[in-house]
Amino acid sequence: MMNNSKLMTLVATAALAASFLMVGCDRQISKSKSTSVSSDGTVNTKEKTVTQSPDGTVTKTEQSKKTTTP
Repeated sequence: MMNNSKLMTLVATAALAASFLMVGCDRQISKSKSTSVSSDGTVNTKEKTVTQSPDGTVTKTEQSKKTTTP
């Protein structure tokens, strides 16, 4: 009975350790940034980022920002 509980503990620990090894960081595939100025002085900035997670999922993120000058 004692060997069975030790084996189960070992298997559970190995599964937990393997899950940490399989999780990684997202990899940035591309990033672009464009800026334009309107006739009224407003600055428009657009930023696009494409990342890939370890499981192969691709995520596209777009951010837009408008800044007006006083």
